[in-house]
Amino acid sequence: MVKIHPTALVSPKAELDDGVEVAPYAVVKDGAVIGRDTFIDAHAVVFGNVRIGENNYIGPFAVIGADPQDVSYRGQPTYLEIGSGNVIREYVSIHRASQEGQATKVGNNCFIMAYSHIAHDCKIGNHVIITNYAGISGFVEIEDRAVISGHVGIHQFVRIGYLAFVSGGSFPGQDVPPYTVAAGRPAKIVGLNVVGMRRAGIPPDRRLEIKKTFDIYFRKGLNRKHALDLISKEFSSEEVKRFLDFVKNSKRGVAAFAKEG
Repeated sequence: MVKIHPTALVSPKAELDDGVEVAPYAVVKDGAVIGRDTFIDAHAVVFGNVRIGENNYIGPFAVIGADPQDVSYRGQPTYLEIGSGNVIREYVSIHRASQEGQATKVGNNCFIMAYSHIAHDCKIGNHVIITNYAGISGFVEIEDRAVISGHVGIHQFVRIGYLAFVSGGSFPGQDVPPYTVAAGRPAKIVGLNVVGMRRAGIPPDRRLEIKKTFDIYFRKGLNRKHALDLISKEFSSEEVKRFLDFVKNSKRGVAAFAKEG
């Protein structure tokens, strides 16, 4: 059964699945599609052209699917797709894409904390944590299990890799590879996310391969091609392949290493 508070404004053209609850003064606009057992808390606004999966929590005053903040946007149809099992806290804003027919995407089981912003055309993976006041600019890609700490600002088109950790107050202007930790303004690579790798269940022998890969790429003083060739010859695990593919596909370049001393 759908529960809609008498003070909420829900368009008859919105689609609400069984178990959806809409709290006082929330607004759900034409064309929104909201999946089973999702809770829309007080004063939240869900715009049209938004598809939300099952068992999500949308916090008070969150703004979900507003027009992109892009001066080139002229009202063309764009979308926002949110998966299932997400917690989206109070005052979070997530905008639709700016390119016609395209979608901003948020995966499953993400935790997006208060006052964070996800801009147009972003692609957010699964199990991503975005901490308070983080600003994710347009066209950013964040891979699964990455952690974005508080007060981080991510430049347009930057990619944050699988299990990467961006420290509080940092400004990544270039790509942050999988398994690494980035910090500073501009953000530089300062080490490996050892705790995250352990929690993700990556076995010790694979973690050692990642460490050796990290050392070859960042600490040996080799040029990019030489480092990638050497890593490819030395290791063949899925984790190392993920690192190599990410670096090879980087368009903005990989963030520099913060050399010790």
